[in-house]
Amino acid sequence: MAEVDPGHETHGETGAGHDAPHAAAGHSHHAPPSGFIRKYIFSVDHKVIGIQYLLLALFSVFVGLIMSVLMRLKLTWPDRGWPLLQTLFGAEAAPGGNMQPEFYLSLVTMHGTIMVFFVLTTAPQGGFGNYFLPIQIGAEDMAFPVLNMLSFWVTLVGLIVIISAIFFPGAASVIGPTGGWTGYPPLSAIGDKLNVPGQGMGMNLWITSIAIFCVASLLGALNFITTLLNMRARGMSLMRMPLTCWSWFTTAVLALLSFPVLLAAGILLLLDRNAGTSFFVPTGLCCGQNGVLDHQGGSPILWQHLFWFFGHPEVYIAILPGMGATSHILSTFARKPVFGYRAMVFAMFAIGLLGFFVWGHHMFISGMSPYSSMAFSILTLSIGVPSAIKTFNWLGTLWGAKIRFTTPMLFALGFVSLFVAGGITGLVLGQTSLDLSMHDSYFVLAHFHLVMGVAAIFGMFAGMYFWFPKMFGRMMSERLGKIHFWPTLIGVYLIFIPMHSMGLVGMPRRYSSFTEYEFLRRVDPLVMLVTIAAIVTAAAQLIFLFNFVWSLFKGKKASANPWEATTLEWATTSPPPFDNFGGKEPEVYRGAYEYSVPGAPDDYIMQTDPSVYDEHGEGGAARGAPRRDAVRGGGNGHDGHDGH
Repeated sequence: MAEVDPGHETHGETGAGHDAPHAAAGHSHHAPPSGFIRKYIFSVDHKVIGIQYLLLALFSVFVGLIMSVLMRLKLTWPDRGWPLLQTLFGAEAAPGGNMQPEFYLSLVTMHGTIMVFFVLTTAPQGGFGNYFLPIQIGAEDMAFPVLNMLSFWVTLVGLIVIISAIFFPGAASVIGPTGGWTGYPPLSAIGDKLNVPGQGMGMNLWITSIAIFCVASLLGALNFITTLLNMRARGMSLMRMPLTCWSWFTTAVLALLSFPVLLAAGILLLLDRNAGTSFFVPTGLCCGQNGVLDHQGGSPILWQHLFWFFGHPEVYIAILPGMGATSHILSTFARKPVFGYRAMVFAMFAIGLLGFFVWGHHMFISGMSPYSSMAFSILTLSIGVPSAIKTFNWLGTLWGAKIRFTTPMLFALGFVSLFVAGGITGLVLGQTSLDLSMHDSYFVLAHFHLVMGVAAIFGMFAGMYFWFPKMFGRMMSERLGKIHFWPTLIGVYLIFIPMHSMGLVGMPRRYSSFTEYEFLRRVDPLVMLVTIAAIVTAAAQLIFLFNFVWSLFKGKKASANPWEATTLEWATTSPPPFDNFGGKEPEVYRGAYEYSVPGAPDDYIMQTDPSVYDEHGEGGAARGAPRRDAVRGGGNGHDGHDGH
């Protein structure tokens, strides 16, 4: 192996070489802020903004969790009064503490909206993505720091608006909006005119909040895409990036293309409600004593098309960052390169691309043409192929590995388990003939909660336990982490597996009580089991909350690389300095997952290590004079050249 002259050193791939433009925007042009406000509140530091997003999502997830427990109490004991409910929400919502059906629907609406937008979308992308994408590609900050700050504050405004919707009574003085998290017209478009409970100002605020969130997501998506394409460190070619970066990049592309559609739909719905337009209200709609409404030419189905054209990519906006974090963590604690790195990258993009062609499977019962249903069904089933590729590659990464069962690894394994369990039922619902009978049942509820809800949240937990020492300089308690993991994993299975059985016997979703239906009496034990499991699982999250807060102040001090990982975030201090790398520009010589390299003194090699190791354990060139072979290797460990 001939050595390369340091003055003419080659980094192989196109994309980010010696003259990469990443220095054009960053912290190097200004000193760290000194005041509290500029440092922690209106900060332009991507790390502070990432933590702000995570704290916002942490608040939101506990709000959503409390709402879900309240719903379970109503479903299990429909006639029982809970005096605290009347105290908190008023006699109209819960007279004598007995939750009214309209109040139940408002909880369904708010729970779904807050969890989907302000937890599943915000934490993985805005939180972890904002914090770690620039560090993992060797940049000093996001491409547009001020825009980054603005995107967080717009998101916070959206959260404040939707929380305020709870406290604006509807037309019949019932708390909160009652349109469901999908906001289907014509109810959401004309409900206030008909004095329908929950369709007053609260509904306007709900739509406004969604529109504000769309704007914030667009700002963030533009920032992510620009940062990744333009600001990679020297040697950080695309195929040397960690899979987390690929997942955040794909998610940003999905957000950029899907959120404008929802934004436009929300604006049109607001116009229908308040300006007399008729985009979603059909001609000749007759509403009881109100007679025929003065609307013509609109179509409620148009809203479904617009909403679900956003809504299905949104599923992958929620789950793709979890896939990236899981791939990253599985490789780290299996001490093996990611199996099939390139296949994982292409599968991720295939999932993102196909996600834009399957929205119609949410509309199989809308009366669409059977030929359209068949096309959407085939496309829906085809999206299982790249998902299966990723699953088999995760299993390949684990095969024959010496696994370290840390808390992040347990949650990553839990992610794989939940993703597979929830995804299998997607194959059932993707077939038109089966979906027709199960669409409005608990079967669908169980499916999307497993694959989109708790699987994504397990990815977040894995990321939090994994990156906590890097973000805060302290380790979270491993003992408390494992105590948190097991009741959470068992609990979510005890919640959502029985729901599949409930759906198969015909239990409809969005109903606040089932006591009127004799044929559902046989599933009463399952209803009780699910509620007990939900309460226990919700209580188990207090273990995480305590661990998080306690570790911030009392956790064991973390080293720069406590997990013995390979990527750039572990090449700097814990927590990183203001400009991420202390003024020293990192240089990348190898792929992201070089574990168990033959001949290496350790079972991992950092991306910044230029040395070459042979089978006899002899080190190659020093940092100043890397060999050409030292810059080989893609993200899939040490398995060959990457574009030379």
